[in-house]
Amino acid sequence: MGKFGAALVFAVLFPYIVTLAWTGTVEGTGVRTEAGGDRRILLDEGNVKAYMSMEEFLPGALAAQIPADFGEEALKAQAIIARTYICGRMGEEKEISQSELDMDYLDGKELAALWGEQAAENYRRLREAAEETRGQVITYEGELIEPLFHRASAGRTREGGDGYPYLTAADCPGDLEADGSLQAVTMTKEELAEKIRTIPGAGEVAAEGLPGDIQILAADETGYVKEIQIGTGSCTGEEVQRALGLASPCFSVEEYGDGLRVVTRGIGHGYGLSQYTASLLSGEGRTAEEILQFFYKNIVLISV
Repeated sequence: MGKFGAALVFAVLFPYIVTLAWTGTVEGTGVRTEAGGDRRILLDEGNVKAYMSMEEFLPGALAAQIPADFGEEALKAQAIIARTYICGRMGEEKEISQSELDMDYLDGKELAALWGEQAAENYRRLREAAEETRGQVITYEGELIEPLFHRASAGRTREGGDGYPYLTAADCPGDLEADGSLQAVTMTKEELAEKIRTIPGAGEVAAEGLPGDIQILAADETGYVKEIQIGTGSCTGEEVQRALGLASPCFSVEEYGDGLRVVTRGIGHGYGLSQYTASLLSGEGRTAEEILQFFYKNIVLISV
């Protein structure tokens, strides 16, 4: 059988692989109950509603979060992060629906389309990352953390401040080599003015006043924009990032010919774990726990 055929078989068999642990059906609802599972997810975003244990859910969730070819210990660290997030959203309950969780999950057909001939191997790597960290979550002073992560920083991750005391600024010079870490988006002044008008709190701005009517009021030492003045109003760097479709809130706006160029560094918000540096650390022999401690300070891993 060729590799493409193997991927096709994987896509067909995947639903049966993950339902082997299910027993019983709730009449009239199409909901299956999962034997032996403690914490579970109700998959409610498709035509058939079904329960899946949290641990079985994790590989498909990881597939939507991190490249499967990243270092093994980085994948384990991401599995612990994903599990921490899920348990945090569950609270005292033992189950939650996928729609409430607001967490992407890729099924067999989606994984085959994403990975092609590498589908079976990539799924194996993610499944092992979940299995080898089974039950592990991250706590700070006895409470589950908000496990923020991103693909690559702008060279240094961001301090969390009072709201997130466990988020530390970690040097990540290797992130500058990540694919897509440095991007430049060009647009006309009219295009930028139109997009700015969609930002709540941004002041009125005319195309002819750009880029002069845009002033960065506050940024951290790495260059992530905290507050930016646009016309007579102000907004956050993240609001501008979303409005312009930028890779990162670490950006600058400059004249470029008759138009403008927005230059970004990093991929994502820059808080918490950098997946790219986590993969580099994995290649250096760091364990998943050591990787997590590199990005989150004063944390303790426990089992749930």
